[in-house]
Amino acid sequence: MALSLLTYSIKIPTTASTVVVRPVLPIRSSLPSLRLTFPHRTPTSFISCCSSVSEKAATSGIDLKPDVERWPKYIPNKHPDKNYVRVLDTTLRDGEQSPGGALTPAQKLEIARKLAKLRVDVMDVGFPASSEEELEAVKTIAKTVGNEVDEETGYVPVICVISRCKHKDIEAAWELGGVETKEEVIEMAKSSIRFAKKLGFTDIQFGCEDGGRSEKDFLCKIMGEAIKEGVKTVTLADTVGINIPQEFGKMVTYLKANTPGIDDVVVSLHCHNDLGLATANTIAGVRAGARQVEVTVNGIGERSGNASLEEVS
Repeated sequence: MALSLLTYSIKIPTTASTVVVRPVLPIRSSLPSLRLTFPHRTPTSFISCCSSVSEKAATSGIDLKPDVERWPKYIPNKHPDKNYVRVLDTTLRDGEQSPGGALTPAQKLEIARKLAKLRVDVMDVGFPASSEEELEAVKTIAKTVGNEVDEETGYVPVICVISRCKHKDIEAAWELGGVETKEEVIEMAKSSIRFAKKLGFTDIQFGCEDGGRSEKDFLCKIMGEAIKEGVKTVTLADTVGINIPQEFGKMVTYLKANTPGIDDVVVSLHCHNDLGLATANTIAGVRAGARQVEVTVNGIGERSGNASLEEVS
């Protein structure tokens, strides 16, 4: 079972531990966030590469079976194939923040099953600290969809949730204010990562909310510190949808060139569509070297929405 938690960036797989910490930067932000992931049970038949594995068919010209491509094994901080781009779908969390949007636990479970049919790599399914109902909905998805392995391809989705960088939020995730200086933001991020690791999370994603408007050198510094603490993924977010493709791509290039240890983690993108550029910004970031995209079905989400799963994929 795979479960991921998000503290305005937390990810939690369900059998191995994963955490994603996304601190809110001091510039135009208030609280850092984490995404936690609980690792899933990996069947011994899993193949940890993206190349297809043929099951040799009998040489009878009638009974030939098509070659079956095995799903790439989920490794938190890297991909078996350097050109592979991981898809994190946040329809059930960010998408539900659409004006008037509200889903019952049953509806969330049904949508999660549909997303599994689409073979998204990671599902961001909710904010467990927000209510008991949300916590139970996340648990149900993690225990069912997060444990359903496709025997033919080995596919099983990673289930992820979001959490603020608050100990009680991280504790809620494991069960399934304001910051004035840059130094305090860095310490908050490091403390949250350590706390999540102490609980047992091992797959942690760190994200910088409103990173698209923040100082590049500070982003490099805080991401570098998060990587030092053991995160597996770092996320650059255009939270208010104000970036344009040229500058967003350049920012990803700058981060990859100047962040200590960034070659040992996966770089993720989270773009909003206020200027109609969420898809374009996401693709620009991938071209610059990012290897995880955060999307929603039909691009639904807060305000003007997110990058669209259909367009980006």
